Amino acid sequence: MCKGLAALPATCLKSAKDMKHRLGFLLQKSDSCDYSLSQGKKEKISPTQRVSQEEVKKWADSLENLIHHDRGLAAFRAFLKSEYSEENIEFWVSCEDYKKTKSPAKLSPKARKIYDEFISVQATKEVNLDSCTRDKTSRNMLEPTLSCFDEAQRKIFTLMEKDSYRRFLKSHFYLDFVNPPAAGCGPENCKRTHAHTLDCNSNIVSQCA
Repeated sequence: MCKGLAALPATCLKSAKDMKHRLGFLLQKSDSCDYSLSQGKKEKISPTQRVSQEEVKKWADSLENLIHHDRGLAAFRAFLKSEYSEENIEFWVSCEDYKKTKSPAKLSPKARKIYDEFISVQATKEVNLDSCTRDKTSRNMLEPTLSCFDEAQRKIFTLMEKDSYRRFLKSHFYLDFVNPPAAGCGPENCKRTHAHTLDCNSNIVSQCA
């Protein structure tokens, strides 16, 4: 028989108030979780936002596999930026873009821009080239061709491959793809939340009986 709140012990009343607060918080969190799940079903994830584990493993096979994948290139660029050496990948990307130039009239201005930005002794993003390769590339500027940066690009690729690429594979920039963080609120988490709510409710009833 219920005798009213006044008949309950003070400790039980305090426990009831605490549990009411906790239940309210848990139910609010549970509702939020349900909402997130329903929204997740409505929103379609773009294929470019997902990378298969098979593809991620290929990134560890070679630097070439890594930087020829859009997400891999972005991750590697972010890593190099954290090491203040992003000029290497920027130079490599610029060379790749340059080799796709179709208009002969655009070769000279594009080549000069790359040279001034990455190779010249006054370059704002000077890459680390030996004097022989630098001199040869400088001579190529007299009559730019689609292959005038090939040797310099190979040198920088090798530099990245032997140095920064190895560190990248041990960094969180890569490991986050290998072991992606678990979803903060999945179906199992929601079930546990509801179960915990019911257990709390049962405990308070048994304490005050």
